[in-house]
Amino acid sequence: MLLAVFMFALMDTAMKLLSARYPALQVAALRALCSLPLVAAYVAWRGAFRGIFRVRWSMHLLRGVLGILMLALFAYGLRQLSLAEAYSIFFIAPALITALSVLLLKERVNLARWIAIGVGMCGVLVVLRPSGAGFLTVGGLAVLASAGCYAISAITVRVLARTDRNEHTVFWLIVLIAVGGTALAAPNWVPIPASEIPLLSGLALSGFIGQLAITEAFSRGEASSVAPFEYSALAWGVGMDWLLWRALPDSWTLLGAAIIIGSGLYLIRHEKEHVEAEHP
Repeated sequence: MLLAVFMFALMDTAMKLLSARYPALQVAALRALCSLPLVAAYVAWRGAFRGIFRVRWSMHLLRGVLGILMLALFAYGLRQLSLAEAYSIFFIAPALITALSVLLLKERVNLARWIAIGVGMCGVLVVLRPSGAGFLTVGGLAVLASAGCYAISAITVRVLARTDRNEHTVFWLIVLIAVGGTALAAPNWVPIPASEIPLLSGLALSGFIGQLAITEAFSRGEASSVAPFEYSALAWGVGMDWLLWRALPDSWTLLGAAIIIGSGLYLIRHEKEHVEAEHP
């Protein structure tokens, strides 16, 4: 999981660099286009192309739309925010997933978990600082909306896991983002010079390795043990911000991140205790 988070931090750094020169939709399309050959090779290596078209198309199309929105909104947010600020807001995703599991999957969530979700949302408000003195910007709201898209997409994965192979789920997500994102970005497409090839290669490799690593992490370890390491992204984000942009998060961002991470860790621990109670 630590390797996965580091790779995704590199991927997001590449997206932030690209977002300064290209439209957000184009950055989302490039993220998928660059990874598509590697993903196709992986699916072939796993022997998973058999039955590749026998999937739940309605759910995959929904994931494709959500994926385009998530990447485009995140890329747009990265134009205005540092990586640390964007990660701090995006950390609300686990709480959103828990809340949506009640609405969409009819799962039970007790009062303690609802309180943790509410605390996490307060942490987001601390980071956004809607008083006007902070950065309640379109970029901050874009990252929050991106986290919402991610949370809904995570719910669809739970549903698809009942019928479709994981390889098919990953493959069609990348294909649909590549095709849909490119079509939407085409009217305002900015030509890409050959000098961008190293950055695009890094975008492809980091995203692909990160996906493999996170899949391996959750397949080998308990989710409650592995998931907390996702919060190491904040450390990588601070490091990248300092190395490339000489920027550091302020005290309000760190306080909000601490509140969000604390609520997220509580939800993860509570989930573990709930599972152990049901399956002693």
